[in-house]
Amino acid sequence: MNFRAICTDIDGTLLDSRRELSSRTINTIQNLDKDIPVILASSRMPSAMRHLQQELGILHHPMISFNGGYVLFYEGDSPTPVAIDSVQISAAVCETIIKLAAGTEIHISLYVEDNWYAPQQDQWTEREHRNTKVAPSIKELTSVIGDWHTANSGAHKVMCMGPEQQVKEMYEALAARYANELHIYRSKSTYLEIAPKTISKATALELLLQHRFSNISLSEVVAFGDNYNDIDMLQAVGKGIAVGNAREEVKAVADEITLPSIEDGVAVAIEKYFGKA
Repeated sequence: MNFRAICTDIDGTLLDSRRELSSRTINTIQNLDKDIPVILASSRMPSAMRHLQQELGILHHPMISFNGGYVLFYEGDSPTPVAIDSVQISAAVCETIIKLAAGTEIHISLYVEDNWYAPQQDQWTEREHRNTKVAPSIKELTSVIGDWHTANSGAHKVMCMGPEQQVKEMYEALAARYANELHIYRSKSTYLEIAPKTISKATALELLLQHRFSNISLSEVVAFGDNYNDIDMLQAVGKGIAVGNAREEVKAVADEITLPSIEDGVAVAIEKYFGKA
């Protein structure tokens, strides 16, 4: 098979032990044939992906943010993205999530487009700031929800962070109530990520190819991942590759397993299928 595109998750897949791009990864991607799109697909917001695109030299390539809820690209030097697709969680559902967290130690962050709203600066916002290099807008969440009700808007992602047992209980409560409406998964024992049920990285990638690279099929894509939200994507493409540190459920559906992310597993596999620089 002649592979013609790459789609990769970021956290736990593309980044090294410092949560940075290694020099090998940067060099490998920068030296690819310029006709090969490299699409970053993540639960991150766009600005938390944009600096990685810059380091990799792929600012002109589209991205899949919020696990497929917001698919976009930047035209030329414009700071305003062009959205290929945008799917949100309603303000009413976001309001219910906030109410369910009342009286607990769970921190809730709301994300829409390139905005991250958090109720206060705490250990959770500081950790996410360090990891993603993006700072939140500190704002009372009820005020954000009120604005969304008025604008008929909502969240591309809701993230709950807190003590493991409380996050587990929140997961169970949301799964019982919104199993048919929401994707709810624990990216860590203390993290719960929530997105619309109708989206995934796989559906976003298929839509993106149709709009931007209609001459490339899913069967011609090599994709990389490590977590539950990558499973559909790895199954949909021509070559789904799990990094060595991936969850066992991800490895089980992958066509191949490469080295762990901290050992440049993505770069190693790209060199294998697309040639060394």
